[in-house]
Amino acid sequence: MGIFVRELQRSDMAVVNRWRNRQELVADLGGVFRFVGEEVDEKWFDHYLSVRNNNVRLAICDERTQQTIGLVYLLGIDWINRAGECAIWIGEAEARGRGVGLAAMQQLLNHAFNDLNLHRIHLTVLANNQRALGLYKKVGFVEEGFLRQAVFKDGRYQDLIQMAILAHEFESI
Repeated sequence: MGIFVRELQRSDMAVVNRWRNRQELVADLGGVFRFVGEEVDEKWFDHYLSVRNNNVRLAICDERTQQTIGLVYLLGIDWINRAGECAIWIGEAEARGRGVGLAAMQQLLNHAFNDLNLHRIHLTVLANNQRALGLYKKVGFVEEGFLRQAVFKDGRYQDLIQMAILAHEFESI
């Protein structure tokens, strides 16, 4: 499936809200599930617009249909240390397992390192999310740490793995 990324737009909020209210979609992410009203997502988007100097939020779109199928982010960009945190979310089930995550991460990292001149991108991932761990390793992320019982999900505490990639590691792929 061919994809492209573009900046998140207000018109994406309806689909984002639908995803955020599906517990099975949030289950593989580090954050906890909460029901989210449309008004909350509208305010969340307004906040993003006010802090976009240090955040890049991109919609992952299907080249054929132009539909938003996921999201990929660079958050908390530190311009002095040239570092930021990334996250990805494939919201549409039919897009999973089709190389969308790999293509989106490659586009995000290319943008981070070659357009924004960042040096280091880090992330955390649930230790039991094998699909995400495989993706991150495939694009060059390296495990840096283990956060024991760091998040409470599904009635129990779960571990997180901290990973990062440096600009020269991405260039060598």
